[in-house]
Amino acid sequence: MSAPDFQNPLKRARGLGSSQSGVGHWWTQRVTAAALVVLGVWFVATVLCLLHADYATAKAAIAKPWNAVLLIAFSIAVFWHAALGLQVVIEDYVHTRWKEVVSLVLIKFLAVLGALASVLAVLRVALGA
Repeated sequence: MSAPDFQNPLKRARGLGSSQSGVGHWWTQRVTAAALVVLGVWFVATVLCLLHADYATAKAAIAKPWNAVLLIAFSIAVFWHAALGLQVVIEDYVHTRWKEVVSLVLIKFLAVLGALASVLAVLRVALGA
């Protein structure tokens, strides 16, 4: 007969599973979602204001420093939030380890590439290149 285990279940579980970094991932996803709500409202309002504008007017609007900064922040938040969301989906539904790793690396690569391309495009328009 074994000795009774008087250890707290949390003490036994500490260090096991996703309890180490899951909260950080969860908070990052919520913060990017909140940022996207605010930036999304700004983005839609800006697009609606520029709906019937010509190219020069749209370029001048994007070239304003606050608009350029907000557009860059929106682009980064979109790709970051998308990568976090897709990571959760892959971790939950892809059960073959090599497919999971390849998918996660591919998603991170595409998210960084998309964010860099977006930032470069905004900077080129904003700086007049």
